[in-house]
Amino acid sequence: MSLSRRDLMASGGAVLAMTFPLGALAATPAAKHPLIIGHRGCSGERPEHTLAAYSRAIEQDADFIEPDLVLTKDGVFVCRHENEIGGTTNVASHPEFADRKATKTIDGQSITGWFTEDFTLAEIKTLRARERLSQLRSANTAFDGQFEVPTFDEVLALAKTAKVGVYPELKHPTYFAKISLPMEARFAEKVKAAGLNSKSAQIFVQCFETTSLIMLRGMINCRQVFLMDAEGSPADLVAAGDKRTYADLASREGLKSVAKFADGIGPYKAMIQPTDRDGNWTQPTSLVADAHAAGLALHPYTFRAENAFLPPALRLGDPKASDHMAQHGNMAAEVQHFITLGIDGLFSDFPGLAVAATR
Repeated sequence: MSLSRRDLMASGGAVLAMTFPLGALAATPAAKHPLIIGHRGCSGERPEHTLAAYSRAIEQDADFIEPDLVLTKDGVFVCRHENEIGGTTNVASHPEFADRKATKTIDGQSITGWFTEDFTLAEIKTLRARERLSQLRSANTAFDGQFEVPTFDEVLALAKTAKVGVYPELKHPTYFAKISLPMEARFAEKVKAAGLNSKSAQIFVQCFETTSLIMLRGMINCRQVFLMDAEGSPADLVAAGDKRTYADLASREGLKSVAKFADGIGPYKAMIQPTDRDGNWTQPTSLVADAHAAGLALHPYTFRAENAFLPPALRLGDPKASDHMAQHGNMAAEVQHFITLGIDGLFSDFPGLAVAATR
């Protein structure tokens, strides 16, 4: 499958080239230890959103594991990055599900594939996960077909046993509400049943939409994080005719409004450290200071080890090698740079490397 814009945006040319020595970054001591969130588990080493990926993140001392949540036809939360599962499971090889393939509009984007809301949990459990970024993570394809799609309940049980935090994300809640599968009340019930309904509990709930977080604020009392992209607008605001964009909400005034329903923000990392036209890091934005002034923590995403996702100055290995972009570069230097900018936590596909860079 083809990689997404964000998956590939650092893979060519002089994207994100450094303008100052690497040694200065690596030598700067961290003022604190940010939270390390295992992004979709340890998705750099196991197929994402599997119990194996979450377990691997736990083994690597991640503070939190991150399950993305979508709903089945019978209203059960399962862990997938998207409700379209053709790219992350072997559903296409199941002839009995061939007629479930469909084209749908999700948050304004036309997508063709197989969707969780068209399957019962029992049917989902007949599928097996596969590596999404097989072009860059060929080693992970060795695990294709081995792992089930886990439910949120299963991840909560794993986290409780391992005494690790959970950082669930509600995916496309406006879309699911329109097809009569609202997420918020179902999710609140899970939080309460798991004994996580407090600000001190080891949980953050995150979402790219404002409405769900506002609704959940009236249902549960756990910490909430508003996710932000570097472009576009929240799907719920678009659906309501609200013209505000993520950039508007990341402004000083916008952050004050966000603080009414969230305890933190999860911005795309370029919103903190932008680049110029040549890909060089420029002056950091004021987002860290502005968010902190509004009483919000910052947990940017996503830190990945492959050269394809790193600034050219942090890439290691032979640039002429056919697998150069899949090889690992100096992710630690990137993590340490963001720590000097004052972040409070970060999402990483390689939580073990992130932990080593921050401790």
